[in-house]
Amino acid sequence: MSEQTTVAVLGYGTMGAGIAQVCAQAGLETLVVEAAQEPLAAGQRRLEAFLAEGVRRGKVDEAEREATLARIRRTTDLADCAGVDVAIEAVVEDLAVKRALLGRLGEVVGADTLVATNTSALSVTELARAYAYPERVGGLHFFNPAPLMALVEVVVAIDTSDETTAALTAFAEQIGKQPVTTKDRPGFLVNRLLMPYLNQALQAYDDGIASARDVDAAVELGLGYPMGPLTLLDLIGLDNHEHATSAAYEQTKDPDFAPPPLLSRMVDAGRLGRKSGRGLRVGVES
Repeated sequence: MSEQTTVAVLGYGTMGAGIAQVCAQAGLETLVVEAAQEPLAAGQRRLEAFLAEGVRRGKVDEAEREATLARIRRTTDLADCAGVDVAIEAVVEDLAVKRALLGRLGEVVGADTLVATNTSALSVTELARAYAYPERVGGLHFFNPAPLMALVEVVVAIDTSDETTAALTAFAEQIGKQPVTTKDRPGFLVNRLLMPYLNQALQAYDDGIASARDVDAAVELGLGYPMGPLTLLDLIGLDNHEHATSAAYEQTKDPDFAPPPLLSRMVDAGRLGRKSGRGLRVGVES
């Protein structure tokens, strides 16, 4: 299967910037699309800061940093996507917003363009229905931070063709990721396993079974996990976890996915984890 040479990343938030960096570092000419100049500039600053940190840590040399930045173009005009080999949608996790964007994209690119959505909680099948060629759409679920996390889930929607699945898998490998293929089901594979585990850990803490520090220590030292569940929730963002679990619960009514009451209360209080400076373990050894 031939390699792709050009990619458009739709959205320049945290995930979009990370995906754009991954693609550009892999040698692809990368076009980033945003709705306005301000988010384009913010995304560029985010990407440049991440690369600078890589240089500081010795993970990226100066020549690679410069070459990566040179491969990235920015635009606010979706029509500039015409002719790209791959388009990756990575905007906000809102079904209506994503469907509207994919509908517009189908008017710009042709039937040969490979299209992926980076959703972590929404139905890829439902999103693909908004695109002119649903058989050419699948999920590419990157993990945060995209430049560091090796895994990408290739999500096969109901209408995704075998050719598209193979092309998305090959593309993930081309940009240096390890793909795993999963059906389009709530949580896909990783989050289907992760969400109930995090919910149970948070509920155990809320029930007073152990302190936050001891919950994390038990998992890290007893199970050999590199990070405890409450520290991981702070890293993911409690609001992000609430959104994902709520979406999975609404689709399945499986109580394992239901957000624990403490999670919702902390989100309501603005205690979102590292992003807000207050959460379960941020700045607190309890």
